[in-house]
Amino acid sequence: MNAMADKFFDSIKGKKVTFIGIGTSNLPLIKLFIEKGAKVTACDKKNFEDLGQNGIKAKEYGAELLLGENYLSEIDADIVFRSPGTPFYKDELVALRSKGVVLTSEMEVFFDLCPCKIIAVTGSDGKTTTTTIISEFLKAAGLNVHLGGNIGKPLLPDIESVNDDDFAVVELSSFQLISMRKSPDIAVVTNLAPNHLDIHKDMQEYIDSKKNIILHQNAFSKAVLNLDNEITNGFSDSVRGQLAKFSVKENVSNGAFLDGDTICYNDYGKITRIMNIHDIKIPGMHNVENYLAAISAVWGLVDAE
Repeated sequence: MNAMADKFFDSIKGKKVTFIGIGTSNLPLIKLFIEKGAKVTACDKKNFEDLGQNGIKAKEYGAELLLGENYLSEIDADIVFRSPGTPFYKDELVALRSKGVVLTSEMEVFFDLCPCKIIAVTGSDGKTTTTTIISEFLKAAGLNVHLGGNIGKPLLPDIESVNDDDFAVVELSSFQLISMRKSPDIAVVTNLAPNHLDIHKDMQEYIDSKKNIILHQNAFSKAVLNLDNEITNGFSDSVRGQLAKFSVKENVSNGAFLDGDTICYNDYGKITRIMNIHDIKIPGMHNVENYLAAISAVWGLVDAE
């Protein structure tokens, strides 16, 4: 039983809850919140016909639909769940916050309610692969893993079945991170380069969004940063807990690095030789970097074998 989740779901009974976006990832949330007694509205820019099966399912679950061009300006809710693709600073959302409406996201609530350790990965490239490798390492070590976030299914519908000794492994985009005020137990930043500048107001906002993955960590947490990427490595001074770095170019004091064709781990002076990069089945040096990041994340949780 998850007492925090029980308390949260009790608190939303009878509340007006709106979900922005009627896509595959929001449908399980719409269903869950209706089952928990919330008055759910699902809104989308598309019309009912264009939504196809998603619109039909949302109606079948019991949601009221708010569709069309003005869908954001017509929201009447106590709580609004922003989809990752909806800009946090959009005028209509700013107006809702100014009226006291709670603006949140599935991932923010999951972080608040999750009883187990969370490992989260972000970056401009490689985050899906790195997230997957981490989850497979943990599964191979016999641990129970909940995989989600930007990589696929929402995790909040499963929150009541998450146990203290499980691991949640999540991929986080800049759109998810921009409003988050909690950071994971283990944070991984693969690399950073100009990206999504059509939605972010500038490069600095994009970088600041990504930085949220480490800014709210505590002294018992761990951050994994790419030594070879100038922007990512620049986050080092903001790390409060243990700092691990990975590099294909040089040895590191704590983290995974490349020695010729061999991936090694330097644990503050104790070096373990782990594997030959030619044993990695997915091609490319960028995937060697993804392995280095993933190994650095799980070191101490998963043995070298």
